Amino acid sequence: MRAYGFTEAGGPEKQVFLDVPVPAPGPGELLVQVRAAGVNPGDWRLRDGTYGISGPAVLGREVAGTVTALGPGVAGFSVGDEVFGGCPGMVGGWAEQALVTASFAAHRPESVSREAAAVLPVAVGTAHDALENLGLPAGATLLVNGAGGGVGIPVVQLARARGINVVGVASPAKHDLVAGFGATPVAYGDGLLDRVRVAAPNGVDAVFDLVGGAALRAVAGLVADRSRLLSVADKPLVRELGGQVVERDRSTAVLTSLVRLVASKALDPHVAQIRPLDEARQALAEVENGHVVGKVVLVP
Repeated sequence: MRAYGFTEAGGPEKQVFLDVPVPAPGPGELLVQVRAAGVNPGDWRLRDGTYGISGPAVLGREVAGTVTALGPGVAGFSVGDEVFGGCPGMVGGWAEQALVTASFAAHRPESVSREAAAVLPVAVGTAHDALENLGLPAGATLLVNGAGGGVGIPVVQLARARGINVVGVASPAKHDLVAGFGATPVAYGDGLLDRVRVAAPNGVDAVFDLVGGAALRAVAGLVADRSRLLSVADKPLVRELGGQVVERDRSTAVLTSLVRLVASKALDPHVAQIRPLDEARQALAEVENGHVVGKVVLVP
């Protein structure tokens, strides 16, 4: 089958279309005809060797589609079901067919598009899990560093639904969007801490970082209790600063709760671009460069 991935760890020049065998589902796995696949920063980090995979490998960690085969021991799913979920191993979702972990898959209701469902396992799931990790009460204030991206937009919505006040650090072009979902937007750069103090005069109770590097260092001091400092963008640095990485709950239960929120219009995963798989290189470049507002989806 045709798939998009990389030949060896490195830069974008290592990305290519691949001819790979259709995978056979193993124990606890589904084989899914891919109808939509999410694009995430984790895809370029996989390609550049951050996760220790040298390649070749197919990119894509989340998909929505139709079940075509079941692995041994799978219960609760049948051939023909419309599902979405996370992909295991080296055969990712940017392909005609993909493996999906059954315990990290859920049924897609007809009222939720394939494109919206496809972005729930990674980005929206990470947003949900970060809030669960932090355990902030209603009335607390959360600073989201990178509030206009694929994880930032759902975490703003999910936090506001819990009664949490949100200060969203984002580029000025994304301020209207961030404010529209209920956060107080502030800009990056010189004077950031002063702008945060104006937006949250009583201080912030937690920081969730989606940027890393210097941007993470700039906001880390806002929380004295470093157990309230989370990052998914720069795991080595957040640990160096005394903070934590997000502990994921990759379960059917979480995915089912999230898709119900989308179906009820209580959550908008904000799919901003839907591209054919032929444009995978361009789509990943936009995500890697940080220029995307919301989520990008590929359609084989």
